[in-house]
Amino acid sequence: MTKRPASTLFAALLALTVPAFAQDRPAGPPPKGEGAGTPWRVLKGELTRASYEHYTEVPFDLPAGVTRVTIRFSYAGKEQRSVIDLGLRDPQRFRGWSGGTRDHMTLSTEDATPGYLPGPLPAGRWNLILGAPNIREGAHAPYEAQIFIERQPTVTEFADAPISAKPGWYRGDLHMHSGNSDGKCKAQSGKSIPCPVYRTVETAAARGLDFIALSDHNTTAHYNALRELQGAFDRMLLVPGREVTTFWGHSNVFGPTDFLDFRMTGPNWSQARKWMDAVHREGGVVSINHAGAPSGELCMGCGWRVNDLPNGAVDSVEVVNGGTMRETRSADSVLQGFGYWTKLLNAGRHVTGIGGSDSHDADRAASEAGAVGSPTTVVYMQELSVHGFLAGIRSGRVFIDVEGTRDRLLDLSASAGEQHADMGQTLRPHAGEEVRFALELKGVPSGAVQLVIDGQAETGFRAAFDESHPVAVAPWRSDGRAHWIRADVRDGQGRLLLIGNPIHVAAVQ
Repeated sequence: MTKRPASTLFAALLALTVPAFAQDRPAGPPPKGEGAGTPWRVLKGELTRASYEHYTEVPFDLPAGVTRVTIRFSYAGKEQRSVIDLGLRDPQRFRGWSGGTRDHMTLSTEDATPGYLPGPLPAGRWNLILGAPNIREGAHAPYEAQIFIERQPTVTEFADAPISAKPGWYRGDLHMHSGNSDGKCKAQSGKSIPCPVYRTVETAAARGLDFIALSDHNTTAHYNALRELQGAFDRMLLVPGREVTTFWGHSNVFGPTDFLDFRMTGPNWSQARKWMDAVHREGGVVSINHAGAPSGELCMGCGWRVNDLPNGAVDSVEVVNGGTMRETRSADSVLQGFGYWTKLLNAGRHVTGIGGSDSHDADRAASEAGAVGSPTTVVYMQELSVHGFLAGIRSGRVFIDVEGTRDRLLDLSASAGEQHADMGQTLRPHAGEEVRFALELKGVPSGAVQLVIDGQAETGFRAAFDESHPVAVAPWRSDGRAHWIRADVRDGQGRLLLIGNPIHVAAVQ
């Protein structure tokens, strides 16, 4: 039976004065995450006074090969003060108890609803455990348990519903580490310790971020903590991430939470595809990290050295890495990811440029490069959810705020005749047709905008601006061939502040 604190008991006594219809309103539409859609099984039954102060087990047989099980439970009779507590056991062990606190739970190998244990989901007889701390004489409490299963790993949402359903620009950090790999922070004594996940998440929330991806090296151990923390941080999306760390380069993956076999035996596609194909099959995104970094004793395996990746293998590139920026004091050093990103774009690959702090120290001051949120990746999403984030990265309507501010904005669009394209989209002008640009820029009072065309910063497409001279970018005339065009923003001292993603120009015969 669930123990209820005095405040809860007071609320229960107060509820006796409230009309019954006020307590049983519908909970609204089902969430988009686990447990949405058509249930695999529906268990129905009824508890009566005979079940009072007893436990009733409701069995179901889970098939082999299930990767996630989610149960949504509801019951009637609350107007008669019936109460049903909830628990679960599998064929081998007790998996958890939530009493009357929750009406649903989800379990996988890597994560589970708080109160329940993550771990393998063995086939065989499972039992939903129903406890009845209160059922009156003559009362009836019909119940329904909807069971949802997944047979293949897929993108995981830790929240039951979008953090925000509004389309817009959302700011986040896509590369950081906790004590589940090599992230550190200070203990009470001041000594450096492996940093608990909650400390890293708290720091990100204090920086005003809308989303983060905790990307510990190769492990899946942090996902259960993120599942638990998402409810407490209900204004910031926690994106499943990890840094696949190999001898021939590092790559962040976003979305899936199951184990990915990172143990490559050579720097080639036949080895990389073992995990890259799995990420894409499950609906996730692959992003190459700090591709320009050296590989050797100073940074073992850091630089990307797998050169035979086919089109579609990579979705994004970490163009600015905060750790590298801290060492070089420059966002556009040759050790950053611009070179690799430009190489892919010039090969016709539509890959999105992103940034990440690569924070290994949650206590690092916000003003320092490589602190949580520095740099920030700003993504236009239709909703603030994991699926909204993934779609936003794939769309390419993304820019990098190098200093991790809360208010800077860069949005480039282009038009040719009746055609219009935002960052990440494709324009198809005929040879000789003029392409006009519109730039929305906020948070930078003065400086210069530079259009970068096929990796070249041509002086004819550079425009200075200040409060009395707004941004006006010169038009460009198509030659009928394929190109890509993006925008950079620098301040009056030439420091790189904002990095836009490209608009692609298709070849037109």
